Amino acid sequence: MVKVIGAAIIIFSASMVGWQIGKYYALRPIQIRGLLMALQMLETEIVYGATPLSRAFLQVGRRIQAEIGQIFTSAAEFLLTKEGLGTQECWQMALNRHLPSTALRKTEREVLAGLGHVLGSSDREDQQKHLRLAATHLRSLEEEARAEQHRYEKMYKSLGFLGGLLVVILMF
Repeated sequence: MVKVIGAAIIIFSASMVGWQIGKYYALRPIQIRGLLMALQMLETEIVYGATPLSRAFLQVGRRIQAEIGQIFTSAAEFLLTKEGLGTQECWQMALNRHLPSTALRKTEREVLAGLGHVLGSSDREDQQKHLRLAATHLRSLEEEARAEQHRYEKMYKSLGFLGGLLVVILMF
């Protein structure tokens, strides 16, 4: 009886590892889509609403899903509370705080970090160009993420279960 319970625990644990890795592949395109929506909202706030950057970040952060919205909300808080720091530093601090908890990869992080160099340091038209350029990069990364999701999500879920089953067979 103990062997059966142990085997079930091993298979369940390995399956959960596979599901977590598969979940990572499923979340990445969703979060990139959230970033695209956030950048569009930010562009609207900056270009058409002429909203100050800290308030624009805050408004965008409140409207976007939790993981991505927290980046914008933190950037707004840093802009309001950290006197003497520029927009780039506040944006980078927000990215460093919240990006590790997302499924985004280094390439998306680089696009967002590059955007921080422009936000708040140029006129509206230039910021609009850079926001659109970042959105273009993110769209191509979203397509890549969707392809990886289709390719790897099911594979890792199956590998988790099968790996656990292999361990149980080898143990007994």
